[in-house]
Amino acid sequence: MTTDARAGAAQEPAGAAAVAASRASTADRRSRASRVIRVSVVLAVLIVLVSAVSLSLGAAAVAPGDILAALVGRADRLTQFVILELRLPRLLAAVLVGGCLGLSGALIQSIARNPLASPDIIGITASASATGAIALVWFGLTGLALSGVVVAGTLVAAIVIYLLAWRGGISGYRFVLIGIGFAAIAGAIVSYVLTTAALTDVQQALVWLTGSINSVDPVALTVLAVSAVVLVPCALLLGRPLSALGLGDDTAAAVGVQVERTRLLVVLVAVALAAVAVSVAGPIAFVAFLSAPIARRLVGRGSLALVPSALVGALVLVVSDIVAQFAVPDVAFPVGVVTGVVGAPYLLWLLTRTNRIGRGG
Repeated sequence: MTTDARAGAAQEPAGAAAVAASRASTADRRSRASRVIRVSVVLAVLIVLVSAVSLSLGAAAVAPGDILAALVGRADRLTQFVILELRLPRLLAAVLVGGCLGLSGALIQSIARNPLASPDIIGITASASATGAIALVWFGLTGLALSGVVVAGTLVAAIVIYLLAWRGGISGYRFVLIGIGFAAIAGAIVSYVLTTAALTDVQQALVWLTGSINSVDPVALTVLAVSAVVLVPCALLLGRPLSALGLGDDTAAAVGVQVERTRLLVVLVAVALAAVAVSVAGPIAFVAFLSAPIARRLVGRGSLALVPSALVGALVLVVSDIVAQFAVPDVAFPVGVVTGVVGAPYLLWLLTRTNRIGRGG
């Protein structure tokens, strides 16, 4: 056999192996995409069912048929008032705020490759809290003005955190640690504002700082909805380059991804999502932190799970709001109390597990 013939015979198995690997990779991607779609559909159905429960409960119980009639404008005046004016805005706020926080958490955890890197932990919501406390207590801002100030202040804080964490690139743990330090500074600002304010102002600020959708400003809710319509597609468009970043900076650059530009865009979109959510409902704890890990467990590890993360966030917040309203008779808690009770043990478990397997930093 000639040298060329032997070389050709050797290349045939290699070529067949490459084709088989390519087919296996394509099949794996299709399987993951199919699982993401199935999980997303199930989560969306659960949100609809839980939303129906939320609309039906209350001092004036409403049957499912009457809820549908009110939504299409065929119910009596009292039912339409209860559903459309009292309960539906609160429900929409819970869905939008939860979805934005869940998606924000998924983006930040993916870009930092760290389960601790959520808006709750790295100082994003803490910065929003400080900005909101100053705007509420010192300047008496509410509604749209409060939303604008919170969004602007949070974006500025996020840029400062990003620049402080920059050392020729972004390291996940450096990003988290600087964020934690920034959160401590923001917490100190909040404490100073509250201790120097009048008692009536403190009471209003504390409800907002805990995270509450007991009273939703219609204008702020509209701004949140418009922002979600703009930001959610932007986040989904960043999914493909973000997946490439998960393979490493060199691999991502080799396939044409502008690494640092993509990181910055992801951080800005994630911060904007968290900021508009916080501007409406306050810094609701742990929704962004919990949503992405739950979604990844549902769809399988190795997937960004952006859509499932948003849906999990919406579902968690709607369920938490139902618990906050009706778990204790005649007492309506801020929803942030419920999410804090659920999220704090998970944070402690995650910290313990991370240190035990040697990834504690």
